[in-house]
Amino acid sequence: MPVTLTVLGTASPHPLPGRPCSGYLLRGGGAEVWVDAGPGTFAELQRHTDPARLTAIWISHLHADHNADLLAAAYAFAFGGMTPAVPVPVYAPEGCAHRLAGFFGRPDVDFLSGILDFRALHDGHTAQHWNLRLTSRAVAHDTEAYGLRAECQGSVFAYSGDSGPCTALTELATRADVFLCATDVDAHGEGEGEPVDLTPEEAGAVARAARVRELVVTHVGPTLSRESAAARAGLAFGRSTDYAREGDTRLV
Repeated sequence: MPVTLTVLGTASPHPLPGRPCSGYLLRGGGAEVWVDAGPGTFAELQRHTDPARLTAIWISHLHADHNADLLAAAYAFAFGGMTPAVPVPVYAPEGCAHRLAGFFGRPDVDFLSGILDFRALHDGHTAQHWNLRLTSRAVAHDTEAYGLRAECQGSVFAYSGDSGPCTALTELATRADVFLCATDVDAHGEGEGEPVDLTPEEAGAVARAARVRELVVTHVGPTLSRESAAARAGLAFGRSTDYAREGDTRLV
């Protein structure tokens, strides 16, 4: 079974009409993984699969534009007739379960255990689901954040999550077939300290250094257009570069 990536949402920092926030469906080796759960992506997920069939959910960091639709999933699984056969593993930074419980006004997380199985990420965390292997690396951001490398029968997919330039991100993307990379800012301001997001040029430079086959920019910030971000990243990468579009599915 080939590895495929379906784009559910790409907007930053809030959803737009027809454009949810960050979210993707990664399929391969018998597994189906919802990668980031930005607002609006749970509805889009249902266009492509039954959410109760998900093998796992993977969350890059706890900013709302990447995880808020876990609430929608919890309601669907608990009350909407989509209850999974077994609790769905949720790989996320520490504290994700407590944030979700807070939406329900609950101090404990045990009531979620019948539908969601929260597992804390750490640098170098690995998980194997059928023939799909997920490896997480800590990346540079203004909160605990991770990038994802998924490998399946020779195919390699890499996802930056939200990250500034860092060695871990380049290592994560090394020789990836598809590198999905967030380009959230037009430029860095003076005196801002270490960058916590990537410009299009920085995304292209990471892809070039990592020797990836294909670069796809996503999570393009409001000061950029997706077309210009892809063009600028492509110049730094040295190859034609595409941008992620809602509803598209590509082979990894």
